[in-house]
Amino acid sequence: MKKLPFVIAILFFTHTLFTQDLYDINHIPEIRIEFAEAEWAKKLDELKRAGNKERLSASVSINGVKFNFVGVRYKGNSSYFNVQKSGSSKLPFNIKADYEIDGQKFPGGYKTLKLSNIFRDPSFVREALTYEIANKYMPSPKCNFAKVYVNDEYLGLYNNTESIDEKFLKEAFGKGKNTFVKCDPDWKVKQKEGCIEGEKASLMYLGDDPDCYASYYEMKKSKGSEGWEELVHLMEVLKNSPKDVDTLLNIDRVLWMHAFNNILVNLDSYTGRLSHNYYLYKTPDGLFTPLVWDMNLSFGGFRFDGISPRMLTDEDMQTMSPFVHYKTKNPKRPLIVNILANPLYRKIYVGHMRTILYDNFLNGFYEQRAKEIQQIIDVEVNNDNNKLYDYSSFQKNLSKTADAGLSKIIGITELMEKRSEYLANHPLLKVDPPSITDVQHLIVGDEVAFQATVPDAKKVYVFYRKGKKHPFKMLELFDEGATLDQMGGDQVYGNSTTYKKGMDYYIVAEGSRSASSSPKKASYEFHEVD
Repeated sequence: MKKLPFVIAILFFTHTLFTQDLYDINHIPEIRIEFAEAEWAKKLDELKRAGNKERLSASVSINGVKFNFVGVRYKGNSSYFNVQKSGSSKLPFNIKADYEIDGQKFPGGYKTLKLSNIFRDPSFVREALTYEIANKYMPSPKCNFAKVYVNDEYLGLYNNTESIDEKFLKEAFGKGKNTFVKCDPDWKVKQKEGCIEGEKASLMYLGDDPDCYASYYEMKKSKGSEGWEELVHLMEVLKNSPKDVDTLLNIDRVLWMHAFNNILVNLDSYTGRLSHNYYLYKTPDGLFTPLVWDMNLSFGGFRFDGISPRMLTDEDMQTMSPFVHYKTKNPKRPLIVNILANPLYRKIYVGHMRTILYDNFLNGFYEQRAKEIQQIIDVEVNNDNNKLYDYSSFQKNLSKTADAGLSKIIGITELMEKRSEYLANHPLLKVDPPSITDVQHLIVGDEVAFQATVPDAKKVYVFYRKGKKHPFKMLELFDEGATLDQMGGDQVYGNSTTYKKGMDYYIVAEGSRSASSSPKKASYEFHEVD
């Protein structure tokens, strides 16, 4: 598609300067799509069924501000094909601002709108609530709701979710044009003949031929073949030398992702049967970092864990082990099994689970927040004549099971009250990890010393980095009176390393069953030296 000059886009971009945040949860934007072609739905359907990511040109108005020459296509898999088969017009859209006009952006500088039809979620809140929780611990998209019209016909209330794209990556990680991979199999592409059979996008190593992975991963950005080489190398090391994988992979972000997916029973993810719905981005520090995506089936909306041949029962999900896949040493989930095989990583993982559990569930936050979100959209849900599930199901599904076609979608509190109780009493999670207090650092010449008071720890570590383009390195702290920790046996741990301006760090205290961090959301939050 030939694009119009950037100077034309400037005229459109000026409209975005004074608009409200496109993803403000308290604001429901009105999005109107206008196609010139009468058979737009048929043409979009033909493109989708052909697996073609070409788009149909349209104009889009957001709260009355018009953007011409944008590109529209349908998105999704089950949320598209199942809903289209049912005859509903409420289909999910992917809308690109700069399809024909180079540099054109939607309000806030966004290039893409991703509008989901809230498939298999009678509560309407799973996507928005789950992203709010995720954003406490890892870079994740923002999400709210939007009223969507096509050619003046109201299609209904949609989820409006931020795209994981260049803008997102720049804001989360700074400048960088590094390898970026979508880990979501293309169900229509067959694996190359002669390759070892893989397990979706599970990072199983299938040999050195990049073509063996093309049906499981989509290379969104790469310098020539370099991206595929880096991805294959990561999988080879994960399988054969997992003790060295920390040189290629952001381990702490992996542990947060696993803890998050497990607690929320988010099985339409790496953890579940389809092993997908995440991205890998090589951040400026040189490490691949996972990014979660697609949350409409969290809180038990998808009942397959990739181990049991049958659909999970309510009780199965309420009591799902924190170590699903790891317990059975499932070779088809190396990102869980091979990472958790490290005893320290396993304890940090348990500590992250405790943090998520206590921050959001044992205190009732998730239920209160879900009610608040439902109040924001209540009137619009009631007025949505194309909603996939009736209004009574919307009212019911926060606390009780509701029907979604042939599927039974467990109530969010129905799942999480018992799951929270189960996890709180789990032998590994119910034991308090070491407490970390009095975290300090001191610059002395060309050295920086770290100190922390930690009773009852087996070992204490500082993870530090010398700037955001450097990965965190681990240094053990000691309580022996010889490593800047004042005196031996006083529960004050210390050590030092070479100082460099712009350093960040966090402390990890290893207990008998789990580990604690300071700050508790490390490495998403950290202490700064300068």
